Amino acid sequence: MGKKIRVLVAKPGLDGHDRGALVISQALRDHGMEVIYTGLRQSPLQIAQAAIQEDVDVVGLSSLSGAHKTLFPKVIEELEKRGAGDIPVVGGGVIPSEDIPFLLEKGVKRVFTSGSSTEVLANYIQELIDPQTEQVPPPKKIAHIGIAVNSIDQGMSFYTDSLGLQLEGVEEVESEGVKVAFIKIGDTRFELLEPLTEESPIRKFIDKKGEGIHHIALEVDDIQARLQQLKDIGVPLINEEAKLGAHNSQVSFIHPNATGKVLFELCQYPKGGEA
Repeated sequence: MGKKIRVLVAKPGLDGHDRGALVISQALRDHGMEVIYTGLRQSPLQIAQAAIQEDVDVVGLSSLSGAHKTLFPKVIEELEKRGAGDIPVVGGGVIPSEDIPFLLEKGVKRVFTSGSSTEVLANYIQELIDPQTEQVPPPKKIAHIGIAVNSIDQGMSFYTDSLGLQLEGVEEVESEGVKVAFIKIGDTRFELLEPLTEESPIRKFIDKKGEGIHHIALEVDDIQARLQQLKDIGVPLINEEAKLGAHNSQVSFIHPNATGKVLFELCQYPKGGEA
């Protein structure tokens, strides 16, 4: 992209704290963007006027006061009144998760909560404004839910007899020391994971936590691009490179420290194959 992306960072309303906004402003500058910070206690009208006068590409609103449901939509309304409704607005700060759908419905492009990193924000703005930026598509669906069991034969009857689900097949994955039973449910699967050796990660999981859900697998189109994106934004990975999994898939695991202690697997299937 020829010219730098111009971002207006604003603090609408009576919020008197701007440390976070200043950190965000500097982080976006470090990513090569031009940032105009309007300062504290700006009205929606003042923010809209500044966005138009400064010819910005995007408006970033920060709120800690709890008035985001009123102020963020008003900024969008003021932009639309002045023929600048095409300027995208993103929001952040202390935003309860239950308020996010409302803000998105009112036209906020995306809401970044207090746990979001500045890397994620900068990458999103870059992708939003620069159509030449290669975007990594989100995961397609839940490919399967992996369930650790001591014995597939003993655990199978609940799924096939009690629930009436279909067993598609059983496969051994030598690299992981595990036998896998694939049980179809709708567009996804349960995978029963039986350890084959004492060194199998599934054996260690069962010894430590007992039988139960081991991981959730997300199907992606380009696993290497997704892994690179996660590395770029600082998400810890168990496998930084994809490895061979069941059904000739390419798989990698995200470290549970990044996911609220849930083990997520990324998987990409061969063209023409399925999860």
